[in-house]
Amino acid sequence: MFDLLSNLWMGATVALTPMNILLCLVGATVGTLIGVLPGIGSLATIAMLLPITFGLPPVGALIMLAGIYYGAQYGGSTTSILVNLPGEASSVVTCLDGYQMARRGRAGAALSISAVGSFFAGTIGTIIIVIFAEPLTRMAQKFGPADYCSLMALGLVAAVVLASGSVTKAIAMVFLGLLFGLVGTDVNTGAQRFTFDVPELSDGIDFAPIAMGLFGIAEIVVNLERRMSRSGAVKLTSLWPTREEMRRAIPAALRGTALGSILGVLPGGGPTLGAFSAYTLEKKISRNPGEFGKGAVEGVAAPEAANNAAAQTSFIPMLTLGIPSNAVMALMVGAMIIQGIQPGPEVMTKKPDLFWGMIASMWIGNLMLVVINLPMIGMWVKLLTVPYRFLAPAILLFCCIGAYSLQNSTFHVAQVAIFGVLGYIFVRLGCEGAPFLLGLVLGPQMEEYFRRAMLLSRGDPMVFIQRPISLGLLIATAILLVLMALPSIKKAREQAFQEEDG
Repeated sequence: MFDLLSNLWMGATVALTPMNILLCLVGATVGTLIGVLPGIGSLATIAMLLPITFGLPPVGALIMLAGIYYGAQYGGSTTSILVNLPGEASSVVTCLDGYQMARRGRAGAALSISAVGSFFAGTIGTIIIVIFAEPLTRMAQKFGPADYCSLMALGLVAAVVLASGSVTKAIAMVFLGLLFGLVGTDVNTGAQRFTFDVPELSDGIDFAPIAMGLFGIAEIVVNLERRMSRSGAVKLTSLWPTREEMRRAIPAALRGTALGSILGVLPGGGPTLGAFSAYTLEKKISRNPGEFGKGAVEGVAAPEAANNAAAQTSFIPMLTLGIPSNAVMALMVGAMIIQGIQPGPEVMTKKPDLFWGMIASMWIGNLMLVVINLPMIGMWVKLLTVPYRFLAPAILLFCCIGAYSLQNSTFHVAQVAIFGVLGYIFVRLGCEGAPFLLGLVLGPQMEEYFRRAMLLSRGDPMVFIQRPISLGLLIATAILLVLMALPSIKKAREQAFQEEDG
């Protein structure tokens, strides 16, 4: 207990330096901004801002990127409630009851419940990280190469299970990501693989251009095609919820926090899955399910708490094991690699200032977000009057400048353009980019651990089932594959994602 408190104190001293407070504020503000503006999203924003992290200290860079991620969850709820327009995928479900509450003159109450629920869930999520980080790190230090290889196999299978759309397409995207991860120099033999005599590819395909093209450029083109309908903004009255609204909101927020915290840790999980699952749960256990979709308080409190709790706890596997649980965490892993930090259990022991500083900053960031969101609601809503056709060229220019600044090379700009076209094709084919990104990030690491395990076992593949940890992870992977094939699970999965798309 004493060690935990001393670690938290160290984290607080790191997070409360003027530079890190400023970067946390920047991250939280940018997160709110892109949460408010539809069609950008935290994934595309973090992808675009990766080049900026080169010039920042590692702790500050990760604090800012983390602030953008959980800040976007707050911002998305504001426009969902006031103008029926979700800025984030995880806020889609908030539109259902949040906007209906606003139409009944309870917009202020819906926003307050959303902000306070989000802050509570974020705080609980941070506490869960603090409690579980050390035990998980100690466990991870016992992992051998075979165990890590099996863990990554589990992560990739889970990414397939929890990806929206066709399972076949998700599997194809994972394999495509794995193939792209093979490009470059073989670390064991020094042989060039799939470089096609292009010198720039000898170190592999840079992570940042792929992310910017796949999520930044492709997202812009898709959004320009869509004509976003905007409902009229609802005027705000009182921000105070009634006693009855609070009585209904508190248990729903608690259930949402618990469910979101669990789903955030799972590979492939995250805020969107947490929000939709929490809404479904509230609808099923409610005595008045007919109220949902007509302004039920629970339909705002539970999903908003769930998406924030999931956003916080999704950092646990990334910080302790070096395994990203979703596409945004894959970008965070990329940011750590850019900074010369090898993600995994050694981060806590070798870089305790980074580890605990980042955790402490999460609570500070959540507190900032309550202040940023509630008093400044009017300003955020006014931003919606900016047409997307003006935002799109600015984002495009930013992507190109960021890509060029990586190594002052036009080759990276060309990569962004190529992957932008590829990302657009993926969207048109109904293929999700997240499994591709996870395959790309985990593929090279998986190959390295696989070859290391085979080397240590002198070519005996039985090493993967002889080690208890590896065997347990492979059994979990096999169970996931079996569950995925079951007709009832398949049907439930399709229904869940149909709701999400709707």
